[in-house]
Parts: sequence; C-alpha cells; structure tokens
Amino acid sequence: MAVTTRSRTLRVPHSAASVPQTRRAVVADLRARDLPAEVVDEAEIAVSELLGNAVRHASPLPDGAVRVHWIVRGGVVELDVTDGGSPTQPKPVHAGTYATNGRGLRIVRSLAHEWGVLDDDRGRTVWVSLGGPSRRRRI
Repeated sequence: MAVTTRSRTLRVPHSAASVPQTRRAVVADLRARDLPAEVVDEAEIAVSELLGNAVRHASPLPDGAVRVHWIVRGGVVELDVTDGGSPTQPKPVHAGTYATNGRGLRIVRSLAHEWGVLDDDRGRTVWVSLGGPSRRRRI
C-alpha cells in the first residue's frame, strides 16, 4: 500500500469537457501509487461527481477555472474540488425513482469515510476522504 504524501493539484476549465480529462488524470496518478483498486474506483466516481457538480451548479474561480486537489496519506485519498461558489449549499438529496440526476452527492457520501463543504473568501471546497479515516475532519 502507498505511504507517500505527495499531493497533486490541477486547475481545469469550468467546462463539462474537464470532467473526463480530470478523472483520467486522477485515476492514472492513483494507480501509479499502487493503491487498492477499490480506492481508485471510489476516487474516480468522487472526482466525476464533485467536478461535474461544480461545473453544473457553481461559478468558476476568478480565473475561470475549478481547482482539483488530492493527496494520499497512508492509503487514504483526500480529494478537494474548489469552485467560485453558488447560492445553494451542496447537500445530498433524495432523487425521485425516475429522476435522471440528483444522486451524485448521495453516491459520494456512501463511498466516503468523511466528506464536507468549506466556504471561504477564495470559494467553496467540497472535499471527500476515501479509503479510511481523514486527518482533516472539520467539526
């Protein structure tokens, strides 16, 4: 299992086209760190959902980008997506049986050891900890 704490950050355009490109970059990096396949799969889903939500529901950062950051600590992947914020707070909702969207944060919540939302003067960050306990818990 990986023990590195090297982090990676990408600034990607606030565009739907950024989602698959970013997902591939995160997966390639995590696979290169020899993480368990289950943790890599969970990170793939989480980055897709969080970045997709940022592009669909939030404003970009002042430079027109969205920031995606991840770090691996002792096999735990901590992934952040920071955007320019939106008028509504990200939260899991119950999607109707026949709804074609609206399940993303419920999926992320089900995969995550922890997850949360941080707002500050730089934007809004939605973060998730996968594969075990996070060291960044905010209470």
